[in-house]
Amino acid sequence: MAGPRLLLAVDGGNSKTDVAVVADDGEVVATGRAGPFEPQSAGVAAAVDVVAEAAARTGLPAQAFRHVSACLAGADFPVEEEALAAEFAARGFGDVVVRNDTFALLRAGTSAPWGVAVVCGAGINAVGVSPGGQVARFPSLGRISGDWGGGQGVAEEALWHAVRAEDGRGAPTALAELVTAHFGTATVEELVLDLHFGRVDEGRLHELAPGVLAAAAAGDEVARSLVQRQAEEVTVMAEVCLRRLGLLGTPVEVVLGGGMLTARDTLLTRLLEAAFAARAPQAELVVADLPPVAGAALLGLEHLGAPETALARLRSHFALPVTR
Repeated sequence: MAGPRLLLAVDGGNSKTDVAVVADDGEVVATGRAGPFEPQSAGVAAAVDVVAEAAARTGLPAQAFRHVSACLAGADFPVEEEALAAEFAARGFGDVVVRNDTFALLRAGTSAPWGVAVVCGAGINAVGVSPGGQVARFPSLGRISGDWGGGQGVAEEALWHAVRAEDGRGAPTALAELVTAHFGTATVEELVLDLHFGRVDEGRLHELAPGVLAAAAAGDEVARSLVQRQAEEVTVMAEVCLRRLGLLGTPVEVVLGGGMLTARDTLLTRLLEAAFAARAPQAELVVADLPPVAGAALLGLEHLGAPETALARLRSHFALPVTR
């Protein structure tokens, strides 16, 4: 009698890479974790090395997996998906489907295989899938592709306002004190020079995002304007996906993910609820409780034709409190 078919679910993100080995009955056999998945900076081979490292920690070889469901940061265009899939295949992983990591968030949060997801972490992105399988998405390459927001975008804007508050070109704001307190500088200009000369990594700016939310909650008008702008960007990305898919008038789940949205900040949440009520009243806002790797696993089980009982078993596993 043949044993269960195993799939490898992969959530490759900018901060870490999670994998889960799942049997076709929904049992989670093993999990693993490795470093960030960064094909655009480290290269395709080095990025897949990270997945291979995480997979090796499960104790199973690449040939053990009937299917690999890989939801990956940096898989933004077909040419990138193809290059990554080819690298997996070259390492013996066999049947591989590569998608952008926003698809994992979408599937982790929805009750069905369709809906819309907006991720607002270090950056911002969105994807929508219709009941018939039509997809709406964005390049999500930052400002060059029309994006604004996420922790990095909000923090960069906060620094801009902090500089101008300090030198007199802008309105006074608590963001200036936030910047100096967080980075331990005497002035905002000192941090600017540290960034310019490479003494502070510009990627650390996203650390300011929670402080911006706190400043807005405390009544700082400049910080509040940034939170309002973030709410607008989240709303418009979801609204456009819904419009493209013909779902604006249909009851639909809109999944919110990424650190800025899963923090459930009171002001940002209130602004989002008001905006969706006005512009997409049929949308149900959902903050995903399952991790994205569970979404990748659900997509993998559906690819294998697993029954609903298997999907329910998988959801139950990831819904359990994690002990470390």
